[in-house]
Amino acid sequence: MPGIVRKLLIFAAIDGLILQPASPRNHPSTTQQAIKIDYKGNITPLLKDRRDEDNVPISLEVYGILGLLKVASASFLISICGREQVAQIRGKPIHVVTDVALIPLSSQADADKAITAAKEHIKRHAKPTADEEEEESDSDGDDASRSITGDSLDEDASATPPREGVKDSLTSQRVPLDRGTSVAEDVIRKRGMYGRFAEKWFSGRGWSADGRRMQGMSSGEEIAMRNMNQPKEEGQVTGPINPESAPEGIKEEVGADTPPISPEETPKDLAEPADNTNVALLPKILRTTKLYFSSRSFFFSYEYDLSRGLDKQSRVASLPLSKQFDPLFFWNQHIISPFIETGQHNFVIPVIQGFVGQRAFTVDVSGDNSKSSVVDSVPTLEDVLAAQPSATDSEASSIAGINTPPNEELGRKDFLLTLISRRSTKRAGLRYLRRGVDDEGNVANSVETEQILSTPSWNSTEDKIYSFTQIRGSIPLFFSQSPYSLKPVPMFWGSPETNAAAFKLHFSNLAARYGSIYCVSLVDKHGSESKIGEAFEKQAGQLNSSGGIDGKGTSLGFVWFDFHNVCRGMRFENVSLLMDTLRPFMISTGFTTIAADKVIQSQTGVLRINCMDCLDRTNVVQSACARVALTSQLASLSSPVEIDLQTDPRTAWFNTLWADNGDAISKQYAGTAALKGDFTRTRRRNISGALTDFGLTLSRYYNNIVNDYFAQAVIDYLVGRAPDSIFADFEADMKSADYFIDIRKLRQAAIDRSAGIVIEDPHEDMVAGWTLSCPVEANKLRSAAGFEEVVLLLTEHAVYFCRLDWGTEKVRSFERVGLENLVGVQRGVYVTSTLAKRHMDEERNVGFVLRYRAGGGEQLVRVNTRSLDSGNKERKGEGTKRAGVGNGGDDAERFLAFKALPPKSSFVEGTGEGAEMPLSETEVVKMVCEEIVRVANKARKVESVDGSVEGVSEGDGNVRGEKDLMIEEKDIISLADAKKSTGYLEQIGYSLKKLVWA
Repeated sequence: MPGIVRKLLIFAAIDGLILQPASPRNHPSTTQQAIKIDYKGNITPLLKDRRDEDNVPISLEVYGILGLLKVASASFLISICGREQVAQIRGKPIHVVTDVALIPLSSQADADKAITAAKEHIKRHAKPTADEEEEESDSDGDDASRSITGDSLDEDASATPPREGVKDSLTSQRVPLDRGTSVAEDVIRKRGMYGRFAEKWFSGRGWSADGRRMQGMSSGEEIAMRNMNQPKEEGQVTGPINPESAPEGIKEEVGADTPPISPEETPKDLAEPADNTNVALLPKILRTTKLYFSSRSFFFSYEYDLSRGLDKQSRVASLPLSKQFDPLFFWNQHIISPFIETGQHNFVIPVIQGFVGQRAFTVDVSGDNSKSSVVDSVPTLEDVLAAQPSATDSEASSIAGINTPPNEELGRKDFLLTLISRRSTKRAGLRYLRRGVDDEGNVANSVETEQILSTPSWNSTEDKIYSFTQIRGSIPLFFSQSPYSLKPVPMFWGSPETNAAAFKLHFSNLAARYGSIYCVSLVDKHGSESKIGEAFEKQAGQLNSSGGIDGKGTSLGFVWFDFHNVCRGMRFENVSLLMDTLRPFMISTGFTTIAADKVIQSQTGVLRINCMDCLDRTNVVQSACARVALTSQLASLSSPVEIDLQTDPRTAWFNTLWADNGDAISKQYAGTAALKGDFTRTRRRNISGALTDFGLTLSRYYNNIVNDYFAQAVIDYLVGRAPDSIFADFEADMKSADYFIDIRKLRQAAIDRSAGIVIEDPHEDMVAGWTLSCPVEANKLRSAAGFEEVVLLLTEHAVYFCRLDWGTEKVRSFERVGLENLVGVQRGVYVTSTLAKRHMDEERNVGFVLRYRAGGGEQLVRVNTRSLDSGNKERKGEGTKRAGVGNGGDDAERFLAFKALPPKSSFVEGTGEGAEMPLSETEVVKMVCEEIVRVANKARKVESVDGSVEGVSEGDGNVRGEKDLMIEEKDIISLADAKKSTGYLEQIGYSLKKLVWA
């Protein structure tokens, strides 16, 4: 496949950012073309070679590009400025992203400041000692990485001394295994001023030339630093670093009075009236994005396709990696799309979110006893990588015919265990904010985990390579849980038909990808979890009884194992009872086997394991299944090996590897390490572990109600599931909404369902239908109970006002108003809250009021005591109650108030040619009012000609002639009136919540 740029220089020119490929030291010069991103976000090849320019800019050396973040009127380039090698597969290094830099595309000055801040940040977190300088002076100049984990936000880890580094197989430079960090301090304690010049560029004694190179600096950059604040000539164009063109030994210090660089200052020229909210939230968006991509959750490789299993690695050499990467696990696909669309595939690095880990171990196979002994294991990453030859070495050994491992002659055999977890981008998000399934069959916290057993050389001619895959994911039903409870009760949503359709679609998608499916549900059979477990079991039974997954009899395997009950009293070893049940399926579906570089056996099915969160209990059971698979794989080698993975202390590395995997997935979904981690690591459960779990539970609770809402909004935006208006929605309500299905489909289905239920006369045709917001209490403009989404239907004879139970998709009540009874239509500003800017926007907060007479003594409101649905049309019969609506005589005037809903959806609207753009709130109100008036006036003229009823004027509702119904332009609730009715306690409550949440 075409090569990806592994290192590049980013610098700001007057007309845009320049991305210039840079060859690692001691490597031939790169032939890849540089590109330019102008300050409008357009990406083009660099037509002019600027490497020979006299002016030397400050530049940032990075390891790849993650994409472009576009918020409000600003764009930011997200680049990888910190990485760490965590594994090696077939000689190809696998890296984790440890740090990113966000560079604004607004102006050269802003970009220069961000680049300087990023360089300072890197130097601050990767400063070697004097001894390390001398030791590393002959090695390549990769920037060291810093690490951050989700549970270290409140710690100043910068005081932790760095551990001994590991040699990067790509650049031959030592990179730290576990460096401390002060990112949390930058983000939380210092309000995100990641660009603060906390220390001077150079020490008092200065740096040697080699020392500057080791820090990613050069004498040319010093000149740029000295001249950075000097005015530039108009039209001046700067070029990349040319270290050979500047004298050495120049030292330029940045004083302590240099102003700090913060996200609030980057960039300065954003302001557009429509972007006010996003501009105000921009610093928080930048901080959250930086922290998110720097959380050691994202993994990449320049050569290996991490999105696919070992047996599905593509052989198409002409396609770039981004074209072969599985979109299901392509986490930066949306933000990197501008590079893909312009054909700049060399700059596209696909990343997965999840976990990658490796352990190496040696087995003594020389004994006469039936059970082999693990005589050695490699606990450190450095030794794991050292045990594997590079890709070049592996190819050379294969050509030379050297296939025997070095320990084979000693009666020992070396193995390598690799674990790769891939989180799905579909229904991506955080605990409690993303639960269950959506209408596309995607479930929350869906993770594919692949366990690979190989020799350190990855040479399948020496011995077979094995791959075993499992998946986890939320229960595939429409449900939610409140984040404000330690023991939240699942709330079901949608009709049985809607749930059944999504349930079947979910398993159809899984069957197409993996083959046979066997579900393992670990939720409790008692308490709050029992209802969701029963619903899961019931849906599985109904699916099998109705033809199975494919409708042709392919059944879905299912077992409900009450984990907490069976393992009560910390007896987690009882998981072995479940293994007895699963073993027949695991044997029948097997695992993938590769020999002589050919797939000789494929895994034909997959275990789908879940608890409520798919974290703690799920990881315990998945590790047990992986243990069974590994034991079986070792026994099927050409020279069978049998080891004790359950009780032998020398196999603790297996437990640790799976515990690390569980912690990683848990941090990405719940914000803390996994519970029950002590058992996963040690196979023992004690009171200390229980107390630790209690603390983690409290941390999760805090994250759920404070941090997760905004983080969820950022995730939705980064993966392309929401437009940038999601931040305005958050600022208005301090929440991140979750629509289980596309909101447009949901609303249209509600309109169709309501029409089928409430329109009695088969000859009464529906003209139009809309979903709108309405006060919960009737005949009021404002309601203490708030507003709800309702359906308004228009026919040739009447308007129907329907209140729905959106959770069960049923009509709760409806009201019919004959067009002849309409008295007036008023439309205008409709402000119901003054807490957030969006609530006070008079262009978006609009609505209308329909005034009408009850007329004729008819009781118009019909309430169903069992709710109305399409399968039980109760209008006049049993279960339906007609309620009187008037206070006074038959001609008492009433009104219905409606407010336009925001034109949003659960995913970004199409923006291509021919894409239909949603109407604004003002346009919706105008369209609804004009349509109602048009149809009403047409109906009146027809009825007047027939002599059935006289026309109704637009005035007080008396019958006085045949005047047309008119639209009155008048504010319903003006902004000034809304401010008067907003209480101080309400304002204080919102301000406190905003202070904590935002």
